[in-house]
This record gives sequence, structure tokens and C-alpha cells, in this order.
Amino acid sequence: MTRFVTAWLRLLAFVASCLCVAPAMAESLPPPGQVHIHAQLVAERAGHPGETIMLALAMHPDKGWHGYWSNPGDAGLAPTLDWTLPAGASAGALQFPVPQTLLIAGLMNHVYDHDFAVLIPFTLPRDAAPGATLPLRAKAQWLACTDTICVPENADLALEVKVTGAAAPSDPRFTGWRAELPAPLDRAGAFSATKQGYRLAIPFPASAALADPHVFIAADGVIDYASPQMFSRNGDTLIVDLARSKAPSAESPTMLSGVLSLGKDSGGISFVAHAGPVPADGVPLASSGTGHPVAFSWRLMTLAVLGALAGGLVLNIMPCVFPILSLKALTLARSNSHNAHVEAIAYTAGVVLACLALGGIMLALRTAGNEVGWAFQLQDPGVVAVLLLLAVAITANFAGLYELPGLSLESGAPGNSGLWGAFGTGLLAAFVATPCTGPFMAAAMGAALLLPTAAALAVFGALGLGLALPFLLIGFIPALRGMLPRPGAWMNTFRHAMALPMGLTVIALGWLAFRLGGPVYAAAALALAALLLIMLYAGGRRQRKGIAIARWQAPAAAVLAALAVLATPHLASAERHDEASLIGARPFSEEALAKARAAHKPVFAYFTADWCLSCKVNENVAIETQATRDAFRKAGVVVLVGDWTRRDPAITRFLTNEGAAGVPLYLWYPAEGEAQKLPQVLTPTTLADLAH
Repeated sequence: MTRFVTAWLRLLAFVASCLCVAPAMAESLPPPGQVHIHAQLVAERAGHPGETIMLALAMHPDKGWHGYWSNPGDAGLAPTLDWTLPAGASAGALQFPVPQTLLIAGLMNHVYDHDFAVLIPFTLPRDAAPGATLPLRAKAQWLACTDTICVPENADLALEVKVTGAAAPSDPRFTGWRAELPAPLDRAGAFSATKQGYRLAIPFPASAALADPHVFIAADGVIDYASPQMFSRNGDTLIVDLARSKAPSAESPTMLSGVLSLGKDSGGISFVAHAGPVPADGVPLASSGTGHPVAFSWRLMTLAVLGALAGGLVLNIMPCVFPILSLKALTLARSNSHNAHVEAIAYTAGVVLACLALGGIMLALRTAGNEVGWAFQLQDPGVVAVLLLLAVAITANFAGLYELPGLSLESGAPGNSGLWGAFGTGLLAAFVATPCTGPFMAAAMGAALLLPTAAALAVFGALGLGLALPFLLIGFIPALRGMLPRPGAWMNTFRHAMALPMGLTVIALGWLAFRLGGPVYAAAALALAALLLIMLYAGGRRQRKGIAIARWQAPAAAVLAALAVLATPHLASAERHDEASLIGARPFSEEALAKARAAHKPVFAYFTADWCLSCKVNENVAIETQATRDAFRKAGVVVLVGDWTRRDPAITRFLTNEGAAGVPLYLWYPAEGEAQKLPQVLTPTTLADLAH
């Protein structure tokens, strides 16, 4: 009742303002009983007992007339429905399409000046009999307005929904009506109160074009609708400054929800924001009163796919991928054979499938409410233990202890063994090669988290294609294969030499196991690796004698892998093993960052993980150095480090808000001014130059 009275008081104010700008309005009032927005109740299709289908309140304004959004703004009234339904049936909340803005005499309204449809979920009774017809009745009320006239209108709407036990055809209009609804973000934003109003942070990719957006807040009386909205872009976050409502009874909200309009005919995004820290302002955009940005969906997807493709290519030379380069070097060296193109396809299929699987699992976990990011698998002790076993197996193969299909240097027909070997090598390559985000990947992975599932999976697939592309090209282009050295005895020497970097990878994974789960967990993982090594050595001796590997060895290896996945995580300790920092880094928290920023001190915040090799290279070369320490001490820089080795929801949320799907991430906050995102490859002087 309070909402209804308030709306009508605002309507009276709107009419009064119209009287100021249109004194002759009374002479132009429409005849009594004339309807200017024609309403119709429509069902998408027949439904099964207990099923939820979609209804639509289809609204057709006459030319020059408009209806209103759920929050009409400074004046107006949203459509309402008073239902009369069969027993056991229910109707859900009204779902409104993205509105437009209309500013008249200083009043901002949220309107539709074209045909629109409000969707309503409808649940059929569970005991409805197939073949029956359900009568639906609704008393509809709405407000029809022009720039000078407002007329309350109503209608008694009726609809019959058929109950069926079989598939029923759908009304094709619902496809277009659904497309006009705002697309929901899968990540929450943040907002904080200011003296003037509220600062809102909405996840939005930096690569997406945005000319003149507008934010529609769902709650009534929170913001001043007519005040300009100031926008800026800080990386993959859109920062919005909103003026507080001038109403004396306006209360401070604990949550903000609404719609970010992308402009006329360009759709919008629905968001939810919780109270929390908001990043610093970034690159400013023009203030918004109406919102006319360009369409972004296909553009965003295209840019994200291209970025992922380039990022996958760059992964081939990133330090965190070096262990896998030894695998690719051997397979490329033997690709002079006539079946190189077949193995290239199998290898590519393995790489792409692994990237799709990792991306799909990540999206599913995020949808279920888990705070995870790219390379989430390396935060799991069971996965690290399995990777340790794989690295031991590869090292033993390179050292010549046994032969493994796909890594053998013998050529032959592209039979099942060769194809499955190349496919498995591709799976392993992607699994090991994707812990760190390199150039181009950060924006692409951040954008993938905002895209619909199918589009996001296309981005992950493009990442895999980029990673496999060099091998794929060599497999299909004879001229490139002709540039490779001719096969010969040197290949065995090269293979044995590659056991060294893979052995170093085993050592690195053992160190990671200690850092991730403590000494007991690391000892258990290494014990399983030792047992596997003994089994592989025994199998290799049988191979060299021309005897097939014992039947029990494959099941035994599977048991060791199962123990690594299921048993070793129970031995992992939560105790941290932080090392002393040369530059005096303290653990990152958003509270510590806000405190340092409030004290007007420069801040360097970096996010790392023990499993990210490029992170460790940057730390040794550019961060934990004498020159950086001296420069930071002189400038009074506060250093905060976010260790993402273990799963940390707070750090994951911060990375997500910064548009980063993984590590490394380096942020520089000057004492005064805007935050700056640094490149993912630092030089020895990068940080010292910033501090000077």
C-alpha cells in the first residue's frame, strides 16, 4: 500500500510538472474509455502437470505513448497483475525487458515507447489432468503516458492454458521477448557509500566498447534518477558514481541490484552488488543521462576469442610452459613422417578438449557458488599429486627407462597407438601448460567469465587451438616440416637430454607439494612417485627383452593415481610456509589496501602462486631484488602480496573484480591518482622506475 500511495503521489507531481510545460493539456485529454496501450496475455505453449512455462503480458503502445519499467523513476506506475488462478497453480515475479530513459521537466522516467512484453513464469498444478484446459484471469493495471498526458488504464485479461502429456509447439515470439531481457552477470559487483551517493563497481570487460551507458537501480528512492551518472573504466571493471536520492527518508541500502543498459536496441546486463571495497576510478567516460552505448555481445566474443587464440600461442614461449616444450620438441622432431598431419589433428584434439574441460569445470564451479579462477586445478592437493606422478612417468620415458606410446621416437602407421599417444600428449600439454595467464590471456579469460556459457567455452577452445597451432601447422605444411632436422641418432641423445628439464619439473612439483600441503603430504606424494618409478623401470626391462608389460602393472598404476587423488589430500596441512620478504611484503587483504590508500601511501600489490613459474621468474628478476627494496624504502611503498597457491575465496573475488582469471597480477597504486595494472612480464627496473 505504501508503494502504491508513493507512486500516485509521484504521479501527481509528474502531472503538475506537465501542467507547467503544457497549459493547454486539459483541452487535449483523450475521450473517456479510450485505450492507448493495448495489453494481451499470452502463453508460450501448453504445459505438463507441475511444469513451469512462460506467460507474457504483451503491451502495444500507440504512437507517442509509453509504459513503465518495474521502477518507473521519478514519476509513473509499473504494470501490475492481480491473478485469479486454478487451485495448485502459481505465477512468479514479473520479468521486465531493458528500459529506456525519458527526461521531462527535470524528472527522469524509466519507460518503453515501443511494443514490449513482461514475462511471467507460470507453474501448472501437479494434479492437472492431461487434456484439461486451465482458465487464467488477471486484473491488469498500468499507466499510459505521452510527454504531456498520463492516463491510468486497466483490463480484465483472460487466457486458457492447455495441459498436455506430450511435447507442445512454442510461440516463436517468446524467443525475441526473452532476448530483450537483461542478461544476468555470473559475478556480483560491489558498492560503497560516499558523501554524494554511491560508487558502484560492475564487472565489465575492458575490451567491450561502451559509449554512453545508464544504470537503472531496481529499488525505489535510493538514487536521484535525474542526476548525471559518472562512469569510468578500471581494467575489466566499470565504476559508476550515483547521486543519492534527495528524499529525506532515503535509507542506506545493504545491496544494490538493477540493470546496466547498453543503449537503444543493444540490450543490457542485470547485476547485483554487495557492500564492499570499490576499485579506484579509471579512464572516465562521458556522463550518462540516457545511455546510448554500442552493441557489444558479438564484438566482445570476437575480441575474447582472438585474445585467447593469441594467448595460447604466447603460452608456447612463456616460462611456465617450458616443461611441456620438451614433449612438443620430441613429437615435432618425428613429425617428418607421412602421418604427421594425422597426429597433429589428434594432438590438437587433445589440447582443445583439455582446455574445454578445464574451462567448463571452472564455469560450473562458479555457477555453483565456488570462488575459483583459471588454474584452479593446481590449488588441489590431489591434482598436484597426480601431476607429480605424470612428471615422473615422462621423465622416466625421456631417460629411456621404458617406452610410452606417443612419446616414442619410432615412426609408423597412424594406428590406434599413435593416434591415442598424440591425443594423450595433447591432453597433458594443455593440462600442464595453462597454470599461468600470459599476455592477451588475462582480458580474454576475464571476458569469458561474463559471456554466456557457449560463448565462454568458445573462448577456452580458442585458447587450446592457439596452444596447439604451431604443432598443427607443422603437421599440415610440408615446407615447415622440411625445416626440421633430419631424423637420426641425435634424436635419442636429445630425448635423454630432455629428461633433465622434466626432472627439474619433478623437483618443482615436489617443492610445490610441500608448499601446498606440508611435509607429510609431500612425503606421501613422493612415496607414490617412487613406487611408480620402480614399476616403470620393471616394465621397461620387460620391454627391452621383447616381453609385454605385465598385466598387473596398468591396474597398479591406476591404483597409485587413485591414491594420489583420493588419499593424499587428507594428509595436507593448512599450515602456511611463508618465506621472509626482502621488500617487506605483507599478506594482501582489501582492508590493508584500503588502509594504505587512506593514508595516501603508494602501494604495490602483487598476486602470485608457487605453481606459477612466470610468477616466480618475475619475483626473482624484478620484485624481490635489492634495487626494488631500496627504491620502495625511499618512496615509502606499502607492499601487499596475495598468495593464491591455495584456494582463497577472498583473493579469487579480488582477482575477478580486477578482470583477472588467474595469476600473475601486478597492481601499482600511486599515493594520489588512479590504480595502474602492470604487465605480466616485469623487467628488473619496472618497479624501481615507478617508485622514483
